[in-house]
Amino acid sequence: MNSLIALYDRFVGLASRLMPDALLLLVARLGIAAVFFMSGRTKVDGIIHITDGTYELFRTEYALPLIPPDIAAVAATWSEHVFSILLVLGLFTRFSALALFIMTLTIEIFVYPDAWPTHLSWAAILLPLIFRGGGAWSLDALMRSFLLPARR
Repeated sequence: MNSLIALYDRFVGLASRLMPDALLLLVARLGIAAVFFMSGRTKVDGIIHITDGTYELFRTEYALPLIPPDIAAVAATWSEHVFSILLVLGLFTRFSALALFIMTLTIEIFVYPDAWPTHLSWAAILLPLIFRGGGAWSLDALMRSFLLPARR
């Protein structure tokens, strides 16, 4: 039994060296950013022109309570683009991940409640970014190192 535990401990040590937290957080940032960015791209024609079809979707299928469809269409489209780009850069990571998490909750509750397995997988990627940040390989970390240099 002790040899099995020792083997497991060696595996954990090796895995920790091969896959640092910075890499895991980078992969999470890139993966979830791709999901939301590609969704945002389906809502526009060209670079920033929101399509008529997008506005129609927000009037019908994506209708939200309390938020007018035209405002929701613009907010969702811009959010998917801006927060995805910020995540790729690792800039304002916690805020961007929180914004996309709130969007995910909104979609789950008001638009597609039966799509909870997909939304749960998005949440599983976003939550570590909210609570851990972008990691050592992010502009957040670079900015922090310049703004808060190590005390000697």
